[in-house]
Amino acid sequence: MSVQTLLLDFSVDPARLGDECGQKTIFGQLETVLKDYVPNLILAADIKVDGGSLKILTGKNGTTVSVRLFDRGLVTVNIEYYKEDNEEPLISFKSAKVMESQLKKFITFVKSQAYAPIKRCLFSRYYPTSDERLLEYDIDGVLFDEQSPFQRVQIVHSKSLGNMLVLDDLQNISEADLIYTETLMQRGKESYEGKEIVILGGGDGALLYELLKEKPKFVWMLEIDEMVMDACNKHLRPICGEVLERRKGANYEIIVEDCMLTVNKFISEGKKVDYIFGDLTDIPISESACGELWEFMITILQAAFKILKTTGKFMTHGNGATSPESLELYEQELMKLKPAVTYTKSKAFVPSFLEDWIFYQISFKDNDNGDA
Repeated sequence: MSVQTLLLDFSVDPARLGDECGQKTIFGQLETVLKDYVPNLILAADIKVDGGSLKILTGKNGTTVSVRLFDRGLVTVNIEYYKEDNEEPLISFKSAKVMESQLKKFITFVKSQAYAPIKRCLFSRYYPTSDERLLEYDIDGVLFDEQSPFQRVQIVHSKSLGNMLVLDDLQNISEADLIYTETLMQRGKESYEGKEIVILGGGDGALLYELLKEKPKFVWMLEIDEMVMDACNKHLRPICGEVLERRKGANYEIIVEDCMLTVNKFISEGKKVDYIFGDLTDIPISESACGELWEFMITILQAAFKILKTTGKFMTHGNGATSPESLELYEQELMKLKPAVTYTKSKAFVPSFLEDWIFYQISFKDNDNGDA
């Protein structure tokens, strides 16, 4: 069940909407066509607003229609109604396109556009790209939805992607996203056999699960949110296997706390590892490298390199390829690190993101820095 929102936009000669008489004429023509699609449609309110007018109509089964006429030549139509899962839509995208063509016969439009219905319900079917374009997913159910002390944790089901982890209303990883994990770890390009590894974050368990297949000496996974791990252990077994079932194995340990506590402990002990994975947060989308998220990310980077062998690498995800400005800011911050570092980048299309994602492989520029 959901509230269906159908949107239609039109542009006309501004002269035709420049006065109350012109707006009344165009609205009358719109109303004539709308009544063919919305039974029992009546005008409930006629409101004069700055720059035009707003008409609100009601129809059968609580359907509402708002028509906004802007005196600059724009007309918008919003139709909303409640739909049960087993009901046929009052107005489908196909019929909306027919309506659009019928309206063109009544009114001479400069341009027009009908949009597919937006399905609004108590769980989201819409998630943004990295540059904040809205994507509609084929979500048909919610398996888990709770608020942890740190974030909202959801596991939703997609017809095409399988189960998907959503944190604070942002898609994180799905059963179809092995390419994400393999690109992050540069499978086939890096050798993890016999190596010591730290994962900062990684609560979905996918990275730990894949790394353990490479026969590392030991992996420490530092995750603060136990609820994420519990939800993924129950609903995302295809990507995490049984690694989240217990907190310690023969060659790995999951430490549930702020990752900086363990990192600082390693620093104080003088411990060095071969690989560190930053699997915490994406590069922030902003105009400058400032603010709480940037400070957190930079602090993590600076601390991580204090426990990395000179021959080691810091591997992390960046952000979408359509956000080059923020990626450039991140690279500028990398160039400020002391000791100096160098980096390479990889790109992969991630199914649940529906876009290309950038991954970084960062290492010391001069291997004489630090202890091997």
